[in-house]
Amino acid sequence: MNKKTISFIRGLKGKRKITMLTCYDYSMARIFDNTDLDIVLVGDSVGNVFSGYETTLPVTIDEIIYHTKAVKRGCKNQLIVSDMPFMSYQISINDAINNAGRLMKEGLCDAVKLEGGEEIALIVEKLVKAGIPVMGHIGLQPQSVHAMGGYKVIGKKEDEVKRLVNNAKILEESGAFAIVLELVKKDVAKEITNSINIPTIGIGSGPYCDGQVLVINDMLGLNPENFKHNKKYLNLYSDIENAVNNYIKDVIDVKFPSDENSF
Repeated sequence: MNKKTISFIRGLKGKRKITMLTCYDYSMARIFDNTDLDIVLVGDSVGNVFSGYETTLPVTIDEIIYHTKAVKRGCKNQLIVSDMPFMSYQISINDAINNAGRLMKEGLCDAVKLEGGEEIALIVEKLVKAGIPVMGHIGLQPQSVHAMGGYKVIGKKEDEVKRLVNNAKILEESGAFAIVLELVKKDVAKEITNSINIPTIGIGSGPYCDGQVLVINDMLGLNPENFKHNKKYLNLYSDIENAVNNYIKDVIDVKFPSDENSF
């Protein structure tokens, strides 16, 4: 299996759909490495699913670096993209370059992901010129959840549609190699996808994007909540709960450890 590269991902547009999942640890990364998955995202969603925060805002650059290191040890074949967390790139271009550089030098990721459009265009341009590949992210931007008024579908209003299409084009012009579209109406996501020459990767944005991404904990059913944009391929929350209860019962009933588990 060959290592996936930026040029490989860009070349998939119009040929086949791109697959991406989040990952935060070595054990899951090892499993991913035995599949044909294209991209692994070390997302700031780690704040929600790993640390239990209500939003992604508390996640730090050091936390993303830590999780990226773990994922890198397990994933040898996928393109690894790391999220730049809240306030790691918004303050200044120098901060953005320094933090993105740390993600690549210390975390050993292949690219970074930033939320925003026109307002971060210059940052994207400077990062790309510094040799740091950038994936964009528009639509719902979890780091701006308070400013956006909560988690909601984007692209219902004409001005939103124009802004989304414009932002996608600006990100492409600034050097982004792909763009995540989150909770964008599917017809609008189709319009964006057809208006740019780099891949779009959707989450809750319909089937017309060039690829799809899901949070691994949601996809595996590791939480009891159901989200419209998600498909649960397993229900590990119940499976693990049942396994723990069976373990507790076996220990109390002195069924574990048995002779085969003893030395």
